Amino acid sequence: MDQPAPIPRPPAVTSRLRDRLTIPVLASGGILMAVMQTVVVPLLPDLPRLTGASAATVSWTVTATLLSGAVLTPVLGRAGDMYGKRRVLICALALMTIGSVLCALTSDIGVLIAARALQGAAASVVPLSISILRDELPPQRRGSAVALMSSTVGIGAALGLPLAALVVQYADWHTMFWLTGALGALGVAATWWAVKESTVREPGRFDVLGALGLAAGLVCLLLGVSQGGTWGWGSARVLGLFLGGAVVLAGWWWQQLRAERPLVDLRLVSRPRVGLSHVAALLTGFAFYANSLVTAQLVQAPKATGYGLGLSIVATGLCLLPGGVTMLLLSPLSARISAARGPRITLALGAAVIACGYALRIADSRDLWMIILGATVVATGTTLAYSALPTLILRAVPAAQTASANGVNVLMRTIGQAASSAAVAAVLVHHSSPVGGIPVPTLHGYQLAFATAGAVALAACAAALSIPGDGSSDGTRRAEGTARDARDEEMEGA
Repeated sequence: MDQPAPIPRPPAVTSRLRDRLTIPVLASGGILMAVMQTVVVPLLPDLPRLTGASAATVSWTVTATLLSGAVLTPVLGRAGDMYGKRRVLICALALMTIGSVLCALTSDIGVLIAARALQGAAASVVPLSISILRDELPPQRRGSAVALMSSTVGIGAALGLPLAALVVQYADWHTMFWLTGALGALGVAATWWAVKESTVREPGRFDVLGALGLAAGLVCLLLGVSQGGTWGWGSARVLGLFLGGAVVLAGWWWQQLRAERPLVDLRLVSRPRVGLSHVAALLTGFAFYANSLVTAQLVQAPKATGYGLGLSIVATGLCLLPGGVTMLLLSPLSARISAARGPRITLALGAAVIACGYALRIADSRDLWMIILGATVVATGTTLAYSALPTLILRAVPAAQTASANGVNVLMRTIGQAASSAAVAAVLVHHSSPVGGIPVPTLHGYQLAFATAGAVALAACAAALSIPGDGSSDGTRRAEGTARDARDEEMEGA
């Protein structure tokens, strides 16, 4: 008997579905990472009572995440370039999920701090995801996807504060961590299913000594910055941390220049197109972070100050929500500007818009609608700037080093945010007056903080304009050509 003719198989629906879900899954991971970083903020005033610890000890639930994120971002980025970006991304999301579950299971402050340190690993989600998008997407889809991925930091931060405030106000505080843990587990599963492993690798042995040196130097530096206001900027502990950090990082720099496979390719960083992009990232991180810090305190200030609105934590979070929505909606626009004019122009424009937003904040910080408008303008500029930074890096480094290079860029943003937090706190403490027996920052202090952040934004604009042009006049040269030029330059330099 004749064998029946084979029935044609239907199209690979599952494969197409996975391809379509790659960008949403990666973007949701970035948003979840930013939410995780901000959800603890509304808890800080109540954590001493809930855990029986001092306010200074409780502050480590924020500091631990900052330190571990700063250390692990470049390390995990390098590991992704060597061993697989999808694999390392899943590990980072898994560590964040484990940290959330530990936070949900305990009220012990020591365990909470350790769990928050585990959550800091999620800071590497954005640079790893951007590198995956470069490797897997066609050029015509890459720009908008990278812009969206960059914007997830602001979107998640804007969503995290009101979400956490609602949970704290109407439910047990552990519920918040159960929620982030469940979302983290869902993110791990979705990433495992929908994201392909990149075939772009850089073989070699992992630089363990470089990772340890960078970790030690960053911990000293960022610990001094974050605790300077509490311990005293002139105290022996802070000065010792700064001195120790400088010595360790100087030794690390020397070691990296001589390592066969360094953790961070400093010769690549020393090129103007890469180095100035990192400088702009640091300055932009400083300027962006002041917006959230100052707005949250300003609208919660008591009405007795003459300028404060006395809003609740939930209402405060809702004031920042329009900025997050704006970042989501404007990310495609930033990609179009980068395609038409080049990412350095987009970065400079974004920094200039941030400065304009702070000018509005200085002009009027009494009316709620003006406060929301100024904060939203700053968020608009941040969208443009943050979407342009990874595109600059992608065009300036070889494909096999994108995760580690973007990890360093995110690290510079983190350092800028830490410096912004310290600077804003110093300004507001110095310009305070008693209200009801409690020292409260004056309106002049807030305006000075806005002016400082605006000046730093203008410096970021200048740094962006100093970056050498990214290629042809229309700014559309593809990343592959730029990577080839970078390798040619490296060979010529050798």
